[in-house]
Amino acid sequence: MLVTLELTVVSMVVGIILGVVLAVMRLSANPLVSGFSGFYIWLLRGTPVLVQLLFWSFIGALYPKVGISIPWGPSLVSVDANSLITPFIAATLALALNEGAYMAEIVRAGILSVPEGQAEASSALGMSRLQTMRRIVLPQAMRVIVPPTGNETISMLKTTSLVSVIAYGELLYAAQLIYAANYRTIPLLIVASIWYLFFTTVLSIGQYYLERRFGRGATRAQAQTPLQRLRRLLLPGHDAPVFPQRTPDSSAGGGLGL
Repeated sequence: MLVTLELTVVSMVVGIILGVVLAVMRLSANPLVSGFSGFYIWLLRGTPVLVQLLFWSFIGALYPKVGISIPWGPSLVSVDANSLITPFIAATLALALNEGAYMAEIVRAGILSVPEGQAEASSALGMSRLQTMRRIVLPQAMRVIVPPTGNETISMLKTTSLVSVIAYGELLYAAQLIYAANYRTIPLLIVASIWYLFFTTVLSIGQYYLERRFGRGATRAQAQTPLQRLRRLLLPGHDAPVFPQRTPDSSAGGGLGL
C-alpha cells in the first residue's frame, strides 16, 4: 500500500507541474511552442496508459545503452538502460507523463475561465506575463481546476494497479502473489478492493474541503459540511437564527412594537 501511495503522490506532483507548463505553452502566441504542447497532448492522450507503461518498461530493448556524448564524438557517459530505467522509474514516467497531458487540458480550461479583463488590468499595472499568471490568473482559476484535479488524483490511485503487469510490488501485485500461493483469489481481491476504497474515501473527503476553500466568494453562502449537517440534525435548535420578538408597547396605545 505504501508503494501504491508513493506512486500516486509522485506521479500526480510531476503530472500537475507538467500540466501547468503545457497549458501555458498551449496558450502561447508562439506557434512552435503551442504546436509542441498540442502534439504532446494529442500523443499521450491518444495512446493507452498500459501501452505507455509497457513501452517504458521495455525501453532497454530499443536503447540498450543511454549516454551523453559530443556530437560526432566519443561518448562521455554511458549506462545500461535496464539499470537506469527501474520498474519504479518506468511506472512513474508512464503515469506522470500521461497525467501531464490530461492536467494540461484541465489547467487550460481553468485559465480560460478567468475573464480577459483581469489580465488586461494587471498588464496596465505594469505586471509581467509571468506575474499575471502567478498572482492573478491561477489563483482565480483554482476554483475550476481543483474539482477535476481531485478526480484525477482518485483515478491515479486506482490506475497504479496497472503497474502489476511489469511485476512491480504495489497493492494489486502483492495480492496476486499471495493468492498465487494460497489460491484464495476472491478473498484477496476483496481485501485489495477494501484498501482502494479506504484511500479513495480519504481523498474524496480532502477534495471536498479543498473545493469548499477555493469556492469561497463564488456563492453568497457556502453549503454546510457533513459535520455541520449532522450537528444540525442532532441538535435542531442549536443553529437556529434568533429573530426579535414583537412585544406589547404601552406607549403606542396597546399596539405592537419591536
